[in-house]
Amino acid sequence: MPLRDLRAQATRRTPEELVNQLQRFALTPRFSVGIWYFSPMASRFHDKYQSDLSIEARLEKIVGLRASGVVGVEAHYPNEINEENLDLWRTWSRQSGIRVLSIVPLLFYDRQFEWGSLSSPGFEQPFGTDFAAMRDRFADGLAEAMDAVPAVRVAFEPKPYEPRGRIIYGTTAEGLLLAQKVEARLKHPENRRLLVDGHALVTLNPEIAHMLMAYEDLAYALSLICEYGRLAHTHWNSQPLGNYDQDLNVGVVAPEQAEAALYALKMAGYGEHFGIDVNPERMPVEVAVRNSIDAVRAAADRINALDHAQVIWAASHPDLARGWLEAYLIRQRAPAQSTLPPLPPLRK
Repeated sequence: MPLRDLRAQATRRTPEELVNQLQRFALTPRFSVGIWYFSPMASRFHDKYQSDLSIEARLEKIVGLRASGVVGVEAHYPNEINEENLDLWRTWSRQSGIRVLSIVPLLFYDRQFEWGSLSSPGFEQPFGTDFAAMRDRFADGLAEAMDAVPAVRVAFEPKPYEPRGRIIYGTTAEGLLLAQKVEARLKHPENRRLLVDGHALVTLNPEIAHMLMAYEDLAYALSLICEYGRLAHTHWNSQPLGNYDQDLNVGVVAPEQAEAALYALKMAGYGEHFGIDVNPERMPVEVAVRNSIDAVRAAADRINALDHAQVIWAASHPDLARGWLEAYLIRQRAPAQSTLPPLPPLRK
């Protein structure tokens, strides 16, 4: 299967061209789910609140979400998908019509990764650590793996901490640096050909919670990835700033940040999947997934319906539109029967 073409994400547009893009391109999310949270995960704080489920039982639940818009599934190797159950996955995918969208190597859970995997040794205590050598080991190992199986795209997911106290390449900007560093090390002729053609082979799969753990602004971070044509996938949930990785349902915390993030994706013409990545400890997983899908779709509907010419003009002329965009968004989020006074017109 050929690589998805991400190059258009990096297109630069004038304000007029941007308005045309926003009016022409409707953000229509396609959803994937991660099989790992369809069975309760271990917690150091409490016992599991639900019973463990087999891979077969989890896949059956995912089939039930097809009508809600789930078209892809993600899994870890080797604990969830492996050589022994590959026929099960292939049969299930063919019968359900749901694609296996990504396979994530489980390089952090097992005892052998106590000191890190590709970067080993990693660090919590920074004193005396050779950081450059650690980063090089990570990049060298990833490049070696990619040259061993060429023309396979990697989507890196930055996270600032957990399970270690500090994870290298843990922020969006660091992830972009890693992508450039690894691609410069690739040697296989097929990989080099794709890079010469402008395709990104090391891309990013940013997660909302991870970006907020690092106090990043969602819209800015996503647009930065798109600037380099490297946004291959996204993971959606919600999260208080900082804090531990909570994987709350989409929209539970700071829904206005989610709207701004979606608008940045609409501006870039993002057409890849929206992965729901949640940890529904106290509700049925199907409810959590459906609620999160509904939250993304509702936000996408709101931003698709905006007056994009007015929005872009106000954002481009802050001196002539003081407070207008804020007032406009307040009214767009208000119920239809709102008694708010009319919005003053922009004075262009």
